[in-house]
Amino acid sequence: MNEQTPLASGQEHNQPLVESRPDEAAELLRQRFAEFGYLFFRGFVEPEACAELQSAMLSCLQGHVEDGEQGPALIGEPFFETDPVWDAVYPAIQSLESLHGFFHQPRLQQLMQQVVNDEVFVYPMKMARISTPRKLGYETPPHQDAHSHQAPDTMAGIWIALHDIDQELGRLKLLPGSHQAGVRRVLEAQGVGGVQCEIFPEETTWHTADFGRGDVVIFHACTVHKAEPNRSDNGVRLSVDTRFSDYGAPVFVTNFEPHHGWRIDALDWQAIYRGWTSANLQYYWQDYPNVVDQVWRRPPEQQPAQI
Repeated sequence: MNEQTPLASGQEHNQPLVESRPDEAAELLRQRFAEFGYLFFRGFVEPEACAELQSAMLSCLQGHVEDGEQGPALIGEPFFETDPVWDAVYPAIQSLESLHGFFHQPRLQQLMQQVVNDEVFVYPMKMARISTPRKLGYETPPHQDAHSHQAPDTMAGIWIALHDIDQELGRLKLLPGSHQAGVRRVLEAQGVGGVQCEIFPEETTWHTADFGRGDVVIFHACTVHKAEPNRSDNGVRLSVDTRFSDYGAPVFVTNFEPHHGWRIDALDWQAIYRGWTSANLQYYWQDYPNVVDQVWRRPPEQQPAQI
């Protein structure tokens, strides 16, 4: 890195996320997406659907997280993504049919379609996020999915809050307009994903909000985003996310694997699908027409630095 491309900026300032409504014209939504690099929809997913998935995840977290009076609550020792406790519980969460089906709800796919303006392809890799307290420094650092997913600009992320999430629990934060600068350099960092992208000195204003159950954020592949630390006493933050693109866009081959399947033994599709009641979403991606197995090539000035 050089002095013109630092990894950290000065004092941060928060501003509210710009809210959108699903009944707005698709052209207006796409204009807003192009300007800010994200769209934010309050309460878009039915509360019952979120509660059902949250309950299913909590059943996989028995002995570690329970359904407390104020929401999910830690009852064991804190843990973070990739540590032994997380690795022990995550295969069961990944095997939830409700987790994978969650993103294939017709209303959600219609919302995605307003962004890509075409037929939507929902990535097979679905992610469940579990953030426990007392693990400061292990939260997701600022990064771009275009780097981590080796994706073209037509890919976007979709993140959904399963319960109310305030600043104490640690919110999702986005750097508005950051997608317009392309893919940034990265260095190793502590936290989920293991890398952090550069933040320019003038980039001190982030957008965030106190989220409610069913709130949805859709963000551009190059939009810089991160998670705040969980500073609560025993609250646990649960959210889910995946990626999508216009159907036929190039998709890097690793996105067809289960989340963390490359490093957790026996976490494969055969194990995940075992016990499902329907075959409708099993291997729906096998005939996808544009799977690429080489790193997505960008102009030299946009190539990420070697780690």
